Amino acid sequence: MQFTKPTSTARAKKTISGFTLVEVLIALVILSIGMLGIAGLYVHSMKAGRTSVFRHHAVTLAGDVADRIRANPRAGAVYGLAGANNNCVAGGVNCTAAQMAGNDIFLWDQQATDTLPDGTVTVVFSIGIGGAPPTYEITVAWTEPGENMTYIITIPVRGI
Repeated sequence: MQFTKPTSTARAKKTISGFTLVEVLIALVILSIGMLGIAGLYVHSMKAGRTSVFRHHAVTLAGDVADRIRANPRAGAVYGLAGANNNCVAGGVNCTAAQMAGNDIFLWDQQATDTLPDGTVTVVFSIGIGGAPPTYEITVAWTEPGENMTYIITIPVRGI
């Protein structure tokens, strides 16, 4: 009897199945990098969502301010002054245009404080020149982490 040594081609034909530890570690590294990217996108989307909610509140508040100014066009420059709770809305009191403007300012300040972080509303009155109607510049400002945000609109209002 004669024995032959197996050749290298006989060993090559043997099939190896499964993963090596290095392949598994590389797959885990790639998977973890992908998961970090997804987590970063999630944080960014949360920040963008919060910013959009604050902007929505600012636009809504500025629209409310503009509507109240249009409803009380005779108040004029009084809208640029400090507000006061005159009970013009809920108190059943007959108020002058100036008192109503003061009450509006008081309500805006409350709404800005309630809906926006460090929220403020300022109104600047400008007299119309050359037959142009007077204008009001409404600025709603608030603070977000790392930056101060503002929303500004300018509206013309014709007196009655």
